[in-house]
Amino acid sequence: METARNAVTGIGIYSSIGNNRHDFWNSLIAGASGADHIRGFDTTGYKSKIAAEVKNFTPEQYLSKKRVRRMSRFSQLASCAALQAVEDSGLELEKIDPLRVGAVMGTAAGDYTNLETQHQTLLEKGPGFGHPLAVPMIIPNMSSANIGIDLDIYGPNLGVATACASGAHALAMASLILRSGEADVMLAGGAEAAISPLTVNAYGCMGVLTSRNDDPKSASRPFDAERDGFLIGEGAAVLILETEAHARARGAEILAFLAGAGMTADGYSVAIPEPEGKMAARAMEAAMKQGAISSEEIGYVNAHGTSTPANDRIETLALKQAFGDKAYQIPISSNKSMIGHTLGAAGALEAAATVLTVKEGVLPPTINYQTKDPDCDLDYIPNEARSKRIKAALSNSFGFGGQNCVLAFTSAR
Repeated sequence: METARNAVTGIGIYSSIGNNRHDFWNSLIAGASGADHIRGFDTTGYKSKIAAEVKNFTPEQYLSKKRVRRMSRFSQLASCAALQAVEDSGLELEKIDPLRVGAVMGTAAGDYTNLETQHQTLLEKGPGFGHPLAVPMIIPNMSSANIGIDLDIYGPNLGVATACASGAHALAMASLILRSGEADVMLAGGAEAAISPLTVNAYGCMGVLTSRNDDPKSASRPFDAERDGFLIGEGAAVLILETEAHARARGAEILAFLAGAGMTADGYSVAIPEPEGKMAARAMEAAMKQGAISSEEIGYVNAHGTSTPANDRIETLALKQAFGDKAYQIPISSNKSMIGHTLGAAGALEAAATVLTVKEGVLPPTINYQTKDPDCDLDYIPNEARSKRIKAALSNSFGFGGQNCVLAFTSAR
């Protein structure tokens, strides 16, 4: 099996703080928050009334009106991010064998809004009424399937659903496909648009959402002693991955390399991370091993950092296991402090941020960090970005069910 590193040559992004990689990055390093009160439905009675929603999304910029009508919001975000990523990479897909180009996308939820609507229609009108395309609008694999349709690509195409690790696992799977020789180019990432009454209520009942409704922008505070739960978000990110040989042959700008991926399972609980972070640590170690990266070369970790009491404490333990005393010297930050927790898209958006961190030599902050937690005693880059050239970085993603994926990126310099 080919073990050469894979080049990242383009990024497409829709997020609560920017709808392309340049706006997203500038907002991220400025410490801007995308949080606000939920506008899509009446939140009276809900524990959490706030979210990080994508703003000013116009799918018609890339898709025909007919296509938009046939796609749910998460699929629209995915296809638009993919088309944007192709533009960003300078790829001329018409010059590449479409059987050598594929897509892998992570989506944890799918279209819950349409699911709720169709269920209500069934209850009110009975059998025989409903949208004829309800099923292909709802199911999670449509984020990758629609990318294949909209880009006319016929290579490996699959959806990944591993809860909040979905986007990271999609990138890991795409990397494996490139290494296997089955493709030269892969579009990979995650998309999610699940800010719906059902999901917000369900997560609220689970006790994992923040209830800081009076001040949305300060609600998400990863690793802070006063964190009380995550801020739900939405968005999409698609990265163009190419074999290094393919990228160099066409003279592409290489933003960074996806050098390795580590995947483990906690085998512990459907909802609670394994308390000592042992398998999360092993995933970090595996990513570095596959990428032939020493722990001394890691200059930054993009943390999963959800802002829930248990998750942040356990991730801190995992970092200490993976790096030993060096954990105290590695800058760490959580993008979720700004963009919220985008569920199945989180690993992809945070991978994109990690690529840009490696490329630009600027480390994004963890905003809203005010009160130190003795259980979270590492360097979380509080509140202000930091300039630092680094050789390599990790991006951590951990999903419900204990499904862990860590990506290792290295500099193209």
